[in-house]
Amino acid sequence: MHGWRIDRAIHNYIYFVYYRLYVSLFLKAGRFLVRRFLWLRELRYAFGFVFERYHGKVLSESDARKIITLNRDVVLGPDKSERVIPFSHANKIILKEPDFIAVMDCPCRLVREKPCQSPGVCMAVGRTTAEFWLEHGQKYHVRKVSQSEALGIIRDARARGSITAAWFRVATGGRTGVICSCCACCCGGMEGTRIGQRFDRTLSMMAPSGYSVIHDPSRCRSCKVCSQTCAFKAVSFGPDGLRRYDTDACMGCGLCVEKCAQQALSLTRDPGKGDPLDMDLVQDMLRVASDKGRGGSPTGVTP
Repeated sequence: MHGWRIDRAIHNYIYFVYYRLYVSLFLKAGRFLVRRFLWLRELRYAFGFVFERYHGKVLSESDARKIITLNRDVVLGPDKSERVIPFSHANKIILKEPDFIAVMDCPCRLVREKPCQSPGVCMAVGRTTAEFWLEHGQKYHVRKVSQSEALGIIRDARARGSITAAWFRVATGGRTGVICSCCACCCGGMEGTRIGQRFDRTLSMMAPSGYSVIHDPSRCRSCKVCSQTCAFKAVSFGPDGLRRYDTDACMGCGLCVEKCAQQALSLTRDPGKGDPLDMDLVQDMLRVASDKGRGGSPTGVTP
């Protein structure tokens, strides 16, 4: 995965074999910096360096399902347009033998004293990463699962209030293939973003899904379930009882849409939030961009 970058290969090995310790140290370092050095503005660049190399893309339930049910190899990128993956590094979509899926405990939940949900939600899609997990992740209760089992894990987590995100890392060859179910209280990516934004509000470890939410007031009963569901505090109700929606804060995860019993909410494509990681759309888009560039990394879809 790394060619001559032996340093990245070592980083990859350390991360996955000791990832509970890795995530714990990263979060502790971030908290320490906020407590002691919030005045040091240069730390914005340090956080930016990390966020460009380790980050996630929020997925709607539909987009996550399309990844989990793939029956062909997909090798796309890098996304030089930064429309789908708006980061300079770790911006490739590489899913080889995507029906080979492994699941193990989420490191973010393992480092919490009292995780809110069961930790077994972190999944590797594709043989390369999944087999590595199966070989080295026994202490994290790793197991191979079918595509239908993987979908069941995601749906159960979403029913419990977790969003779905695809994670990209330089350590894994700049590729995706890791899908996790993230909650606001346990997710290291969400906490990392909150820490980074103490230095610079523009910093984020997570990219929006590419969707915004449409509200139909004629159906809405102001039950406030959407505001209680939103992990990003994009929805609130004022003293007047009126619903308020912060488009900039919304990451388009779709949980509020799924929870709305009145069907007053729906997702819509939002050009201001980039393009979704929709496998039906992104393949053609990145292939066309590569054909125009002729000189980037190999791009293609293997039937």
